[in-house]
Amino acid sequence: MPAVNTRFLAISDTHGLDIHVNTDHAFRLPLPKVDVLLHCGDLTQVGGHGSLRKALKMLGEIEAELKLVIAGNHDLELDGDYWLKHLDEEGGDEPEEHDQAVAIMKSPLARDAGVIYLDEGTHHFTLQNGASFSIYVSLYSPAFGDWAFGSVPSHDRFTDLQSPVDIFMTHGPPKGILDLCPQDNVGCEHTLRALQRVKPMLHCFEHIHEGYGAQTITWDDKHPRASQPASVSKHDRWNIVCKSNKAQETLLINAAIQGDNGAFCNAAWLVTLPLSAHN
Repeated sequence: MPAVNTRFLAISDTHGLDIHVNTDHAFRLPLPKVDVLLHCGDLTQVGGHGSLRKALKMLGEIEAELKLVIAGNHDLELDGDYWLKHLDEEGGDEPEEHDQAVAIMKSPLARDAGVIYLDEGTHHFTLQNGASFSIYVSLYSPAFGDWAFGSVPSHDRFTDLQSPVDIFMTHGPPKGILDLCPQDNVGCEHTLRALQRVKPMLHCFEHIHEGYGAQTITWDDKHPRASQPASVSKHDRWNIVCKSNKAQETLLINAAIQGDNGAFCNAAWLVTLPLSAHN
């Protein structure tokens, strides 16, 4: 059965961006209409219910049939364990703010925006164009500083990820790939090993603004981690990448919209994937 070419828009690290005032940079309206929007986390700068609602409204202005969103280390209240450990009750923090934050991400506002907030694990979707795909997501990245969704080096969160998936979406990068910050590779070894096991078509992530870009990995016996810059076409306001039909190749994208200078200067990634048709 022939593949169904499906358009994805990958973004991340929007950190409370007001897209209506970002007119000096590439990430502004209108953006291309796509089948699926992927947001790899850091919707906000330091959490906050109002900031989450603002992010949902921004995502609602992007045209896509399906909008898949995860949290990142800056989205504080969405991490229940973090929130309970860092409550500042004298400063007005309340334990129930975590549940309230998750409720916002699954509220009528989110549904009206077309957003599906994903928990850690594997999810399956079928699109109107007849394509179906599987996606594994993880909100966690190596613990650094006093932020949410931090994972200690000894804990492999991907032990349940053994079967192949089409898309791998994580908040942080794999070790050694688009993760240089500023002179050290700060990605996750466990993420890299999971990537090597499941060999997805696409792995999108961010968290490390300095690593913005795209690479491909060809999986073979001699060079299981041979990576090289991806072939990218430049639109004036987004990057265009068409994934090849090669089964042993993964496209990796660091999709951070916020650059290392703090400005929201990076372009979104328009990716075409040859997905399988739904049986």
